Amino acid sequence: MGKQAKTNAMRYLEKCKVAYTAHEYPHEEGVAVDGVSVAHSLNEDVAQVFKTLVTQGADRNYYVFVIPVAEELDLKAAARSVGQKNVAMIPVAEINKVTGYIRGGCSPVGMKKQFVTVFDERALAQQKMYVSGGRIGTQVCCAPKDLIAAARATTADLIFHRAD
Repeated sequence: MGKQAKTNAMRYLEKCKVAYTAHEYPHEEGVAVDGVSVAHSLNEDVAQVFKTLVTQGADRNYYVFVIPVAEELDLKAAARSVGQKNVAMIPVAEINKVTGYIRGGCSPVGMKKQFVTVFDERALAQQKMYVSGGRIGTQVCCAPKDLIAAARATTADLIFHRAD
């Protein structure tokens, strides 16, 4: 694993005194990799790898949700968790402008601004969790409670449950 410069996410975790380990995975330069593939590349359980999703509420504010990579965000549950009537995913083209990160490299910490952030409650059941390290090809692993505290986040059930 080559020595790469620290990302904003890593610097933010260090500033918050959160212990983390950085992990790299193979990728094509500038091409986002789906989270399940990232979990497999890291030889980790998909339940421990989380993706960061950015939405905009009816009030035009941005909201960040962090859920397991193999799951789908329940937009109604997400909206309820932040006291909104509804939230919608922001267009991919806006991710960098809003967060400072690119698609596939968006971390819940170290964004341009602090947004209201909610982690899926399943994170608390994990001993460790992985999130983007702030660029494609890099993940950071830390204790869920530490990461949630650093993100100044809350937790809620955010997963879309299919009726079978």
